[in-house]
Amino acid sequence: MPGYKTHTAGAVILGAGTLATLNWLGWFSPEPWQAMVLMGCVVLGGLFPDVDTDSRGQKFFYSLLLIINLTLMILGYYRWAAILGFLAMLPVVARHRGFIHTWWAMLAIPLAVFLLPVIFYGLSWQLLVPYYLAAVFGYLTHLVMDRQLS
Repeated sequence: MPGYKTHTAGAVILGAGTLATLNWLGWFSPEPWQAMVLMGCVVLGGLFPDVDTDSRGQKFFYSLLLIINLTLMILGYYRWAAILGFLAMLPVVARHRGFIHTWWAMLAIPLAVFLLPVIFYGLSWQLLVPYYLAAVFGYLTHLVMDRQLS
């Protein structure tokens, strides 16, 4: 099974390649800040399925979440920080290679992440679709590398 470095590299390479291709084709041209956030979603999606084990990938994933959560709190976005903190607890209730390593979790978990701001803050779901797709794409890279599309 690939480790966190392989999953991170795979997500970065495939995510950047996909964004570059979409931009080149003229189908989607994000601003530089948006491309960085989208790539963050791809990498977090690519690491997420293994955060239910005590591993370097788990430490890396939660270190990124810690930085993001602290930044949200410093900037006064406490409700966003609360949502992120809540979602960070999800892997604790699962067993490794359980539901988190399935195709339906690949669709459902990022959907929950992106629906919460729509429900709690009234954001337009259309605004969040690219981020949802980026997270699903990252998740897919993980499952393909693990060959776990069950």
